[in-house]
Amino acid sequence: MTTQISSRQAARRHPRGLATLVLAEMWERFSLYGMVAILVHFLAAPAAHGGMGLDEGTAEAVEGVYMAMICLLALPGGWVADRFLGARRAVLWGGLVIMAGHIAMAIPGHGGVWPGLCLIVVGTGLLKPNISAMVGRLYAADDDQRRDAGYSLFYMGINFGAVLSPIVVGYLGEEIDWHLGFGAAAVGMALGLSQYVLGGRRLSGLREEPVVRPTAAERRKLLRSGAYSAAGTAVLITALAATHALSIDNVTFVLTVIAVVVPAGYLWSMYRSPKVTGAERTKIKAYVWLFVAAALFWMVYDQMGNELNLFAAEKTDLSLFGWHIPASWTQTLPSLFVIVLAPVFAAFWVRRGRRMSTPLKFGLALVLVGASFFVMAAASAIASNGVRVSLMWLVGVYVIQVMGEMCLSPVGLSVTTKLAPRAFTNQMMGVWFLAAATGDAIGAQLPRLGHTVMSQSMNFLWQGALCAVAGVGLALATRKLRALMSEHPDKAPETAAVTVAA
Repeated sequence: MTTQISSRQAARRHPRGLATLVLAEMWERFSLYGMVAILVHFLAAPAAHGGMGLDEGTAEAVEGVYMAMICLLALPGGWVADRFLGARRAVLWGGLVIMAGHIAMAIPGHGGVWPGLCLIVVGTGLLKPNISAMVGRLYAADDDQRRDAGYSLFYMGINFGAVLSPIVVGYLGEEIDWHLGFGAAAVGMALGLSQYVLGGRRLSGLREEPVVRPTAAERRKLLRSGAYSAAGTAVLITALAATHALSIDNVTFVLTVIAVVVPAGYLWSMYRSPKVTGAERTKIKAYVWLFVAAALFWMVYDQMGNELNLFAAEKTDLSLFGWHIPASWTQTLPSLFVIVLAPVFAAFWVRRGRRMSTPLKFGLALVLVGASFFVMAAASAIASNGVRVSLMWLVGVYVIQVMGEMCLSPVGLSVTTKLAPRAFTNQMMGVWFLAAATGDAIGAQLPRLGHTVMSQSMNFLWQGALCAVAGVGLALATRKLRALMSEHPDKAPETAAVTVAA
């Protein structure tokens, strides 16, 4: 009897390496989201207050494009691990590069800001996709239940780090010194790396070598392509500098175009690939609509880091129990609501969600995120009279947005796997994250409209209306999209309502 009980307990127990990966990722997210919570404030703050003194529209564009590049580089980051470094070394090197970026930003003055942001983007592209993949590889191929539970714990760790970081980094950055806040983010990444290295023995069962090493011919081709790309980039930068067109705004515009063109090109090449069957092409057609819907969702949702962050600082009454809280603390709210609402939505999807098709869930997500910007339009209209609005306006907005995220993010992960062509099964998850890159990049430019061609309230209003109309249209097209996807609501796969703070 004792032996049988011990065997059952062992079957329920998670691999010891899970704790190592959860804590490492929690501290990495602490460093990322802490820095993001103060980034737009630092960029827009006048030089007299230690900031960069950028125009608000430019500061918001930089923050949004920065987040877009993090999502965009997840795809090549996974490829580098598969072909050259292996996942374990890619995570280690990625963490070291991230920490170097935060250290560069912590140096007093502005000289380390742009190199630091570039280093963090590259390092996160290496670390993020590979540490997520390593979690799944801790479990046997047929151990689906424990793997799902393991990912739930992993994502809860992510959101816990995202809740804690704005409080620590935000206070140090806003109230004491910007660079001290960036330094705290570096300390967070150092703690994550220490946890990862010290717990390495728990990961001994994971493959350290690349999955497929490139042949000599492939390496030569890669070197030529890299050299041509580097030369082309150098020529472009030189030409822009010679014509006095090399500005921060123009760089963000170029990166926005890249974030739109690359995913579109990737989906097109996948659709035209001879490795894809006719039936799979039909599913890709359906997936394109879901991809566009996801990009629209993230276009609005991820403005919390720039437009809504500045709204908190400039137009929101941040008095709480007689104490003025830093604006960056409002960035804890979305992750906090994810932790609170995830179990609720998990229970709902199990009981009722199987009757709702994927397009309908995506449509609901778009309607909700659109409604959140209707609320922001009202708050902005009130604040336009010089009155600071209650913090409860932002609380309500974030509750609505997180409800939308619960309808889209976990469902999107599931449907991406379901609709993936056989030849692109592993790469398809990276394609899903490209939707966030596209949405973030476009959303980075939209706040400019509220500073130039229309009021901020009207800017919120038309974006909310666009998402709401798109959501209704997607819901109306449910039957057609279900046919393309070969999906039936009563047979739709169950999805766990646990979402990544990407």
